[in-house]
Amino acid sequence: MAAGLILRFPSSVGESEYDAVSRRIGWDPRTAEGDWPTGLLSHTAGASDDGWVVMELWESKDAQAAFMGARLGAAIADQPEPAVLWFDVVATQHRH
Repeated sequence: MAAGLILRFPSSVGESEYDAVSRRIGWDPRTAEGDWPTGLLSHTAGASDDGWVVMELWESKDAQAAFMGARLGAAIADQPEPAVLWFDVVATQHRH
């Protein structure tokens, strides 16, 4: 079963911080250029009234944990801790 992840960063985190982290991990989420994270099925990010939000769909929590340990953890070490919500994905649709 796929795993859904929502990360809610405080208002001190915005688009410029998001772009800096993307450069550090060597992947441009806007174009998918670079080193797409293994196990990541989809990625969505943007600003909310409360701060920056990232929503992701992973093959598994283990796949995301491997990415966190190998690349993302160091890239976000200087950022405030996000609120984290995991959920079991029972349905997903993408309309093109």
